[in-house]
Amino acid sequence: MKIGIVCYPTHGGSGVVASELAVGLAQRGHEIHIVSYATPFRLGGFSENIYIHEVEVASYPLFRYPPYGMSLATTLAEIHELHKLDIVHAHYAVPHAASAVLAREILRDKKLKVITTLHGTDITLVGADKSFFRIIKFSMEESDGVTAVSRYLREKTFEEFNIARDIEVIYNFIDTSRCNEKQKQCMRDRYAPNGEKILMHASNFRPVKRVGDVIRIFEKVRRQIPAKLILVGEGPERLFVQQLTKDLKVKDDVHFLGTQDYIEQVLNCADLFLLPSEQESFGLVALEAHSCGVPVVGSDTGGLPEVVSHGETGFLAPVGETTEMAKRSLEILCDDALNQSFRHQARERAVTCFDREKILPQYEAFYEKILGL
Repeated sequence: MKIGIVCYPTHGGSGVVASELAVGLAQRGHEIHIVSYATPFRLGGFSENIYIHEVEVASYPLFRYPPYGMSLATTLAEIHELHKLDIVHAHYAVPHAASAVLAREILRDKKLKVITTLHGTDITLVGADKSFFRIIKFSMEESDGVTAVSRYLREKTFEEFNIARDIEVIYNFIDTSRCNEKQKQCMRDRYAPNGEKILMHASNFRPVKRVGDVIRIFEKVRRQIPAKLILVGEGPERLFVQQLTKDLKVKDDVHFLGTQDYIEQVLNCADLFLLPSEQESFGLVALEAHSCGVPVVGSDTGGLPEVVSHGETGFLAPVGETTEMAKRSLEILCDDALNQSFRHQARERAVTCFDREKILPQYEAFYEKILGL
């Protein structure tokens, strides 16, 4: 098949999954055309069967803001005319799915199929904005197929948008071979020179991630046992979090690593991953932790319970319950038998349920269904 994949190039779950989907499909012989305003961070360098198309946005004094959505639609139409795509797979409803539907209308080619994958923010945040509600609903209804990355997101979409079409759940996935016993290299001494336990968190440091709660949980844990905290990512709450580490007197035990393209090597150092988010439509970073055999303590919210098996691969607690999360963290960190059991089951869950080779055939089958093959 010839498949156009439209995605954001930045760090985040949708960009990671779209890039991994492109690589996996290309390796299986499909011709993949990536369309974005920059090369996705995981697609640097040459990959056979993958073609990168960067969207150019004209800047005119007449436009207060660059019209990216229209430029994207035009680019998609041009790519289809040149390469005869079978499918445009849009990751995110706005603007990607809307632009894909517009491109199809420009071409007046009903043979070109549009598939939209909902990742969460397009429904839970953007979709809550009335100014975007109708275009998101329209984009989903005009797509030939719609998928969601969790059962939670599927039900949330029905609830918020009252659409009358089916939504297929195809879970996010990762290449679990990137984190296996042979590749487990980590310089723990760099972060925990005296054998302290290592806790970790990674996100875009937006308020919804509640990174402040990560610091509060860590401070409670550190009262009981020697521990260090590794923080991966950048975002608007970075300065607030840095100040909080000073206020809670844990500054010297917290390592800020900034943005990392691949976090597997750092995850190999971790004894526990913290994800106390306000909302998670799936929780890809929790899956990445599990793939490296790292238990997760986080919020019992959104799609996270579909990734983290409570009492088997980690613990989940109500949002904001930092005392409970700290207590659960200490259970895992202080009980060697429990820790080893959770680590084993976390890795098993990642490999058994969410490995790339389990999920890619589901996407291929969905494409074939939409194409009527």
